[in-house]
Amino acid sequence: MKLKQRVVLLAILLVIFIFTKVFLIDNLDTSAANREDQRAFQRMMASLQVELEPRLEHTLQSPWEIAAQWVVPREVYPEETPELGAVMHAMTTKKIIKADVGYKGTQLKALLILEGGQKVVFKPKRYARDYVVEGEPYAGYDRHNAEVAAFHLDRILGFRRAPLVVGRFVNLRTEIKPVATEQLLGTFMTVGNNTCFYGKCYYCRETEPACADGDVMEGSVTLWLPDVWPLQKHRHPWGRTYREGKLARWEYDESYCDAVKKTSPYDSGPRLLDIIDTAIFDYLIGNADRHHYESFQDDEGASMLILLDNAKSFGNPALDERSILAPLYQCCIIRVSTWNRLNYLKNGVLKSALKTAMSHDPISPVLSDPHLDALDQRLLSILATVKQCTDQFGPDVVLVEDRMTLSHL
Repeated sequence: MKLKQRVVLLAILLVIFIFTKVFLIDNLDTSAANREDQRAFQRMMASLQVELEPRLEHTLQSPWEIAAQWVVPREVYPEETPELGAVMHAMTTKKIIKADVGYKGTQLKALLILEGGQKVVFKPKRYARDYVVEGEPYAGYDRHNAEVAAFHLDRILGFRRAPLVVGRFVNLRTEIKPVATEQLLGTFMTVGNNTCFYGKCYYCRETEPACADGDVMEGSVTLWLPDVWPLQKHRHPWGRTYREGKLARWEYDESYCDAVKKTSPYDSGPRLLDIIDTAIFDYLIGNADRHHYESFQDDEGASMLILLDNAKSFGNPALDERSILAPLYQCCIIRVSTWNRLNYLKNGVLKSALKTAMSHDPISPVLSDPHLDALDQRLLSILATVKQCTDQFGPDVVLVEDRMTLSHL
């Protein structure tokens, strides 16, 4: 063999060696990441049931101190939370020492202070479990049980971006009225034999109060995030106009995502991928009302999109509002970890997992069976949407690796 041919052959072998090595390393890295995703899923499934019990072992801290220490820029609570049951038990049993009208917003709620100084947001029951909210996908009152279900779905998806929520029964006559502010107390009334209140909010009306069953009202309580983590409100880039006949740009511009990618904070960092995760989350729960969202203040796009206010969900199990998925099918990107988790939840696993996760809640059963069935059906639609993207652009473009280190120091 001539020298020139040997050189050419060696060069070809070297190129093959380099490509093989890179390919193997990439595959090893991907396999390691996939194995970790699978282990994380198994850990989550093993800790699905949260038994509400008061014991806090190996600590002298209050449940409120523990929950406050969980919060970091990329998650509200850590993956492993042996104290979760104790914190949620405190949320549903601790004495109410003050009750006030809710923070500003469109829907009825009350702000409660529990023993130990912890704020929680109370949302009252407005509908029976089998009630179907007709009309626009964002129609109707807030659903208290939707907040509970959305929190547990956040756990199952591995996002950990939703504040803690648990169901609670309160006696309006003995627990709320004696500690209520004059502003809240002024909205109380009696309808038949039931104690009711209508609160203060944009859509709150004296003619549309929330009523207890006698004096006892079912509702949900959401744990207030620590004051050391002030929130910043952002307009959602895929928000609706809420005006008949007027479309938002994303509803008619097929290249809208390209424009979003050129604007801060979506031009770098994790925020756009958080938007995609949130679209998947909202599609599963049927929430078409995320016109704004919150992150932690002064984060320069690095903190998570916090999954607050999920009560406009689980209104109509027969309605699959595909437009909620617009960020996914217009941008055609998704986190690898999210994609893996969705695939683990196929074949009825999602419905079963959520039902198990909510089984110990005080207001269980939290959802009716049609809503649980709808989750599995919507999951299939999400998987099909991602497949359309990978068929068009290839998995290397669509599946994005973004695993950020989370610190609790």
